[in-house]
Amino acid sequence: MKKLYIYVSILTFAVLGSETNAQNDISMATHWYNRSNYNPASIAKPDYIYLFTNVRSQWTGITGSPTVVNIQASEYIQNLHSAFGISMVSDNIGVTQTINPLLTYAFVIENDRDWRLSMGISGGVFSRSINGSQFEAENSNDNYLFTDLERTTRPDANLGLEFQSSHFIAGLSSTHLFSAWKDTTLFLNANHQYGYVTYKNTDPVNYNYSFGLQVVNRFNRTIFEGNASIRFKKPTGLSSGPTEIFSLGLSYRSSKEMTCLFGVNINHDFRIGYAFDKSFIPGFSQNNTHEIMLEYRIPSRASSTQTNNRNTDFWYY
Repeated sequence: MKKLYIYVSILTFAVLGSETNAQNDISMATHWYNRSNYNPASIAKPDYIYLFTNVRSQWTGITGSPTVVNIQASEYIQNLHSAFGISMVSDNIGVTQTINPLLTYAFVIENDRDWRLSMGISGGVFSRSINGSQFEAENSNDNYLFTDLERTTRPDANLGLEFQSSHFIAGLSSTHLFSAWKDTTLFLNANHQYGYVTYKNTDPVNYNYSFGLQVVNRFNRTIFEGNASIRFKKPTGLSSGPTEIFSLGLSYRSSKEMTCLFGVNINHDFRIGYAFDKSFIPGFSQNNTHEIMLEYRIPSRASSTQTNNRNTDFWYY
């Protein structure tokens, strides 16, 4: 219990240390499937090498609207009680492009038969470039017009803690730690704090369902998001249990955005997902957002915990 108190205290100290006002974290609707963009502790997924990628086109129809490409890979090593991951995020907005490559490590603090607690940290760089040649100026002869390519790169790190059991997921995390307590002119992205809890029920034979709530804080702005999802299953009659076929989900954010999520399981380890965002913000209500997701698992002996856990499938959340 003392060890757990120390870990929680470290994370709380990081979460509360935000006094900045720079660029927002990337926005993703499918974070309910994969939380490692903002919580590195969530890569501690046993039994598999985990691959995840998604592409998000936001506010279609607006010139220079955001486009995000996200690629991730991770593996849990049972003998080390640790997970190792790598990720790359590219975010294009108008004449600005950011890239955020990170290496991630997560350690399982407690690995009980029915629950686990993990803590993770990720480190890398956050780089932003501005291409002045893409500006469309009214007066091309303006001597003050910026036409060069300028890139700025800073160190970056995230920290998180996550609890999982057969029916609950809960986590706390803090992103872009080097920007905490710093002026916005020194760093490129603002420190964000995340808190979330999800109830999930995998007991019914024909479906799984879950309800989740997330709170995100960035300086003086707090966003609440709720989610409800159902995953339909096909009974197989085998000892391994039923297999998932497809899933439906609905999210709503207090920033006046609603998301519909849809996923199809190609097989037990490969899933394709799609998310459709509808904004109710004045000026953006006619411009929707689309997101495509690919999720793949590769069984791994080094990751296997089947002798320790009663149910391995519920970790796949």
